[in-house]
Amino acid sequence: MVSLPGSPATSLLRFLFLGLTTLAPPSRAQLELHVPPGLTKLQAVEGAEVVLPVWYTLQGEVSSTKPKPWEVLTLMWFLEKEKGLMEVLSHISGVTSSKTGASLVYSMPSRNVSLRLQGLQEKDSGPYLCSVNVQASQGKESRVHSSRTLELNVLVPPAPPSCHLRGVPRVGTNVTLGCQSPRSKPAAQYQWVRSPPSSQVFFAPALDAIHGSLSLKNLSISMSGVYICKAHNEVGSAQCNVTLEVSTGHGATVVAGAVVGTLVGLGLLAVLVILYHRRTKALEEQANDIKEDAIAPRTLPWPKGSDTISKNGTLSSVTSARALRLPRGTPRPGALTPTPSLSSQVPPSPGLPRTDGAHPQPISHSPAGVSSSALSRMGAVPVMVPAQSQAGSLV
Repeated sequence: MVSLPGSPATSLLRFLFLGLTTLAPPSRAQLELHVPPGLTKLQAVEGAEVVLPVWYTLQGEVSSTKPKPWEVLTLMWFLEKEKGLMEVLSHISGVTSSKTGASLVYSMPSRNVSLRLQGLQEKDSGPYLCSVNVQASQGKESRVHSSRTLELNVLVPPAPPSCHLRGVPRVGTNVTLGCQSPRSKPAAQYQWVRSPPSSQVFFAPALDAIHGSLSLKNLSISMSGVYICKAHNEVGSAQCNVTLEVSTGHGATVVAGAVVGTLVGLGLLAVLVILYHRRTKALEEQANDIKEDAIAPRTLPWPKGSDTISKNGTLSSVTSARALRLPRGTPRPGALTPTPSLSSQVPPSPGLPRTDGAHPQPISHSPAGVSSSALSRMGAVPVMVPAQSQAGSLV
């Protein structure tokens, strides 16, 4: 058909041609997935929701939200993990299935295949792969495919930290305040402040913002108070506090002195008791040595007529006279000087006579024929000599 340019017939033919081209599937159509600029890497907070925006166009189209009647869409969303791809959502032959918390932003059919994730957790972080297949309803020869990857990072605000005190808070000593959050992504930073009325903010080197420690040196009473630790990152913060009470330490010193004094006193008492026992033992050993080393008194020879043997075989005591002293000057002729005698008990001798029955009466013999009554008048004193047992020891 030939027509003149600008005629009504030409305009009608052009309209019909464009309509047929739009309805008919292209023989070599190209599929392209689009993502808004700057949204290929997304961040979201744990517990919130996020949308991964993606739409597709065909061969030269700039944008289109409504698919052609002949388009048959196959859509798959995957989360890439170390063990492989994990399916998040699929739309195949008009049927959509997904894991908990995942859904499509727009109902199908639509060329906007954006994915919505709700109730995010840290494990939802990772690269997400969007795969789109478009096929003409007439056959497989017009099938086209494209895919695109978006990165999602789920951030975690710091969990409530725990505060603790290391050291003994006494005047003049050093202590360390510690603070640590059990969970945070990215890692939390720490800040220590002192609460009113004595407000104070701490910085390095006393503060370790990475590990959450605060060093307080040379404590004084004025440093007592409530200290607050704040753990924070780019998506949240949490805090805890610890009360510092600085003591003078006098009570502890007194107690320590009393304990030391008591121990010293007990030690001295123990030493005195030991010395006393040693002294007593030494005296007893010395006395025993003297008894063991003592020599029995020698038995003097007695006249046979002056020895008296008792029934049990021992000698009875013999009375002797003490030597008489004469007046100064020339001794008178015929005067006698009594000789002292010792009395002792000696073991029985086979040569001595033995009397059985009644105890023998002691017989007194006066030396040199002097009678005992004369000796008594002269001032002689009888002397008793300790008895001696058969073994030779003193009785």
